[in-house]
Amino acid sequence: MTLLALHTAFTLPIQDPILKFLIIMTIVLGTPLILNKLKIPYLLGLIIAGAVIGEHGLNLVARDSSIILSGTAGMLYILFLAGLEMDMADFKRNSLRSLTFGLYTFIVPMAFGVVAGYYLLGYSLLSSLLLAALFASQTLIAYPIISKLGITRDKAVTIAVGGTIIVDILALVTLTVVVGFATGSTESDFWWQLAASVAACGVVILWIFPLIGRWFFKRCSDNISQYVFVLVSLFLGAYLTQLAGLEPIIGAFLAGLAMNRLIPRTSPLMNRVEFVGNAIFIPFFLIGVGMLVDYHAIFGSWETLLVGGVMVVMVTASKYIAALLTAKTFRLTGDQQTVLFGLSVAHVAGTLAVVMVGYNITIGTTPEGLPIRLLDEAVLNGTILMILVTCTISSFTTQRGAHQIALNGPQNDRKVEVGEHVLIPVSHPRAVAEAVGLGIAVTKQKHRSLYALNAIDNQNGSTEAVESAEKMLSAAADAAAAAGIHLHRLMRYDVNIANAIVSTVRERNITDLVLGMHVETAHISPFNALVGQTVLGSTIPRVLSRSNVTTYIYSTIQPLSTIKRHLVFVPRRAELELGFETWVLRIRHLAHDTGAKLIFYATQATIDQLRRKPRKVDIADYVVSESPWEDPEQLFAPVEADDAVWVIMSRRERISYTAAMNRIPAYVEEHFTHNNHILLYPVQAGTESELLKTM
Repeated sequence: MTLLALHTAFTLPIQDPILKFLIIMTIVLGTPLILNKLKIPYLLGLIIAGAVIGEHGLNLVARDSSIILSGTAGMLYILFLAGLEMDMADFKRNSLRSLTFGLYTFIVPMAFGVVAGYYLLGYSLLSSLLLAALFASQTLIAYPIISKLGITRDKAVTIAVGGTIIVDILALVTLTVVVGFATGSTESDFWWQLAASVAACGVVILWIFPLIGRWFFKRCSDNISQYVFVLVSLFLGAYLTQLAGLEPIIGAFLAGLAMNRLIPRTSPLMNRVEFVGNAIFIPFFLIGVGMLVDYHAIFGSWETLLVGGVMVVMVTASKYIAALLTAKTFRLTGDQQTVLFGLSVAHVAGTLAVVMVGYNITIGTTPEGLPIRLLDEAVLNGTILMILVTCTISSFTTQRGAHQIALNGPQNDRKVEVGEHVLIPVSHPRAVAEAVGLGIAVTKQKHRSLYALNAIDNQNGSTEAVESAEKMLSAAADAAAAAGIHLHRLMRYDVNIANAIVSTVRERNITDLVLGMHVETAHISPFNALVGQTVLGSTIPRVLSRSNVTTYIYSTIQPLSTIKRHLVFVPRRAELELGFETWVLRIRHLAHDTGAKLIFYATQATIDQLRRKPRKVDIADYVVSESPWEDPEQLFAPVEADDAVWVIMSRRERISYTAAMNRIPAYVEEHFTHNNHILLYPVQAGTESELLKTM
């Protein structure tokens, strides 16, 4: 049995599933180590590796059902990540630009394709139209380069992603129409059925998927179940579009858009989604693409070389012209134009779909009885050559342009001189994750430092207290690590909790402090478990009186990712406070990261100040509110289910302080038992001793 197993393992192509998986994962591991020294993009390296080990190379691994299954998942994963990571505010703002680019990158290649097929290669009009659709389609194969360099929200990337979906839809509709004419099935009902199925599919994915997702994430906190739900959404969306007569890649992208607001960019779930995709699914797809390369078929026929050469030249030229026209129309930089061209020139998924459909359709027979195909074997083999060349161009071009954009970086980030140091005192392990999530969501990654603190009373330094503290700090570190962020664990012995927090704030130059609101009622999350006798307890007032940092008193009811709207209630004269710009920036960053709607309720003077500073994209709405804070019922009337309530507070006798604020904590705890609510105390003018005198 041992000899038979050895013989089977080393019979080419290898059949043993363990050995096959070992070879592929070794390639995934070793490719970047080797190619980084040669300055060859990682994606191109995987395609080349696939060609080497495939049946047309060393024949180590066959492109069997397991490779096709994993590769199909990787192809869908790329489009899903593109939709998931898209900045929805930028997407809406750039929708016209994406539409324009989509039309450019469809019309120009279609024109080149018809000329190439009908006039240069002598194909029929239907075959030329199908060849043109093949030219127009494109695949975001270089998107992982964009994601790795952290420029997914650049204008050029947003335009390219939106335009890709538009051009692929148009190309696949062209495919459907041409096939209909070729097979004689374009009756009147054909158009109605196609339009109805596509519309129904879009409604289900973009409207029903988010409803189900919000319901699921509010009720399930298990990490594995959440990730499996994401995969189900991805493949269900892909299958629905397939039923509608379109390619599954369209459904994968729409599913990503549907999940966009439910999976914040800095969340642990997003980290898992990206990790599994980049480590498993996407490499399998790229290796599978490489296995399609047949050197013998490509270089063994002058006709194939001619057809393939014409296809490569015409596709590259047409996509470059489309990118150039878009850059000139919208005044993009040279690097952005390079990225636009790099992302759009690669042809894989939609191209394979078009060429395989055309190759399998017979429109007649020769006198010898051989089938006449809509797209012949020369086009099929030429397509493989085009895929290899365009993926090579895409990888190098995108890496060069994206690298330059990343080096230049957002100018706003360069102006930040002070780091954002967030302190999270932890008191209950079951709710630590939400507190850490808030600390991550309100700050920027480049300037963020996270600290978790557990204070132990000097009088209670027992072994049990230390073990409990270590357990909670570990829970906080795990929650941050799940999002790919390092957290500093601090354990402190002190005379009381307030003194420990205040001392840590001073020693670590803390800028943001996340505290849990103390309550005694049983229906509130155990996260709100600070020692005290009032709604705010005895610890929070002491901390507020002795520290002057942006402080969030947080009561969490549901995950941040399931919040539909963040309602921010701002008192009069808040714009005159020292920390006004800071807390506005924090809340805007959170809303931008989670994709939830942001609404400010404030006086006209405050709203004017909120709007004064120009921003690239204003994601907020503003409502002029003159409701008196003495009447909380009227003040908080706009609050609905799945809203997060933000109340901007003030320390006593500061500029924006009003006596009515004393009743706000009790009111929100009593009336918003089903809403997340945050009392935010901004940085205010005055020394700590002066603040202490007013408390």
